Amino acid sequence: MVGLSGGVDSAVTAALCRRTGRPVVGVIMPCHSRPEDERDAVEVAEALGIERLRVDLGPAYDALLAACEAALGLEPERSLARANLKPRLRMATLYFVANARNGLVVGTGNRSELYVGYFTKYGDGGVDLLPLGGLVKAEVYELARELGLPRAVLEKPPSAGLWAGQTDEGEMGLAYADLDRYLLTGQGEPEVVERIESMHRRSAHKRELPPVAPV
Repeated sequence: MVGLSGGVDSAVTAALCRRTGRPVVGVIMPCHSRPEDERDAVEVAEALGIERLRVDLGPAYDALLAACEAALGLEPERSLARANLKPRLRMATLYFVANARNGLVVGTGNRSELYVGYFTKYGDGGVDLLPLGGLVKAEVYELARELGLPRAVLEKPPSAGLWAGQTDEGEMGLAYADLDRYLLTGQGEPEVVERIESMHRRSAHKRELPPVAPV
């Protein structure tokens, strides 16, 4: 079970799963998303010849968000809490489909994003397998070209689609080229290296199991 976002990481992940010869389900989960992202996700599924499902998470997101904000007495505003609710709903949806089909949830995170913690804990980080976890972003693009994936997913700026105009590099405050260079060579401008390592330290909890209190 692969969540198809219309981006390069999910497209490459689905293509690799397709090559295993096992059944692959691409789950498209719009949540007030850009129409072009869903269009690109459909194109990927059709190009790969895999089954696709569509689950519109917009109503569930609106209802849960309204209930949570009412309980907290919050006014609607853009916030990380609101944004992270989307990938967590997608994780729950993928595991519902996986449980119903006796399958596994295959994640789309790559080495660059994992290192700096650019993923949502118990959201897109909640998966069973991470086939791209050892590849930096540039290598994912290289693999996408080798696999002959649609141009649309190769040319769009990487984005988690959490809010209008959001991009990965803008949110991280890092260029993938700089992040990849550091991970592959250990080199980079001092301020870039410090930012990368600071993000890595702060996000360590995302890459570890919860600590168990000693008895």
